[in-house]
Amino acid sequence: MVETRLIDGKAFAEGLRGRIATEVAAFEAATGVKPGLAVVLVGEDPASAVYVRNKGKQTLEAGMASIEHKLPADTAQDVVLALVRTLNADPTVHGILVQLPLPAHIDAQAVLATIDPAKDVDGFHVVNAGRLAVGLEALVPCTPLGCVLLLKDQLGSLAGLEAVVVGRSNIVGKPLAQLLLREDCTVTIAHSRTRDLADVCRRADILIGAVGRPEMIRGVWIKPGATVIDVGINRVEKPGGGTRLVGDIAFDEAQGIAGAITPVPGGVGPMTIACLLQNTLTAAKRLVDAA
Repeated sequence: MVETRLIDGKAFAEGLRGRIATEVAAFEAATGVKPGLAVVLVGEDPASAVYVRNKGKQTLEAGMASIEHKLPADTAQDVVLALVRTLNADPTVHGILVQLPLPAHIDAQAVLATIDPAKDVDGFHVVNAGRLAVGLEALVPCTPLGCVLLLKDQLGSLAGLEAVVVGRSNIVGKPLAQLLLREDCTVTIAHSRTRDLADVCRRADILIGAVGRPEMIRGVWIKPGATVIDVGINRVEKPGGGTRLVGDIAFDEAQGIAGAITPVPGGVGPMTIACLLQNTLTAAKRLVDAA
């Protein structure tokens, strides 16, 4: 048995947002430019609406300009694309985020591909994905960036550590693997069809669950002392009624085995908006330098 440390993503994100606010104030004082984040929300998805509201609040608290465009669910794709092109050309907007999911009649890939890669603070544009893959300067997806910041805060240098990422999405799994390679980790991307998945996971000094299946990764799959990052957010029914949030890692089973683990909620989740603000500031600095 080992003593398992809880990785407090909420506290780390709060500190990161404070540091970003200080940097934003210094940047604006030096350049006269206030970083601006534009968020486009199409439709009335309740979870998206709450997320956008939190983004707007935290953007303002960081000293940035928050620009919100809320469109009806039946808005035509051409209208959304025209709005994105307008934001691309707006010099007061340094970051553009189109909230997903979009209504079924809108091609999300077409919308994301229209965003100027220099303002793509979600890091989803194929240009940013390609630049990340070949080791060039890029805006990177917020959740993977948050995971790496938490890992470096816990472990310092990640060089030489064996990392296993369970999940191969374009949003988390693939970019996270690229970021870990940049940190000189030895990286395996595993998934639901990986043979002997439990054995693959047991090799990991750093184990990341990003597969979207509640408590799929069991405690006995974890190498004793490993650092475990749980990206999953799954709502499951509670005995007797109601629901609760759980991750992709069987959290209770991991206690006493993992050296450190992120809880769900309160682990990776709070890092996502903080890293969005970080990306917006990064984009603003690069756009000002390029002007």
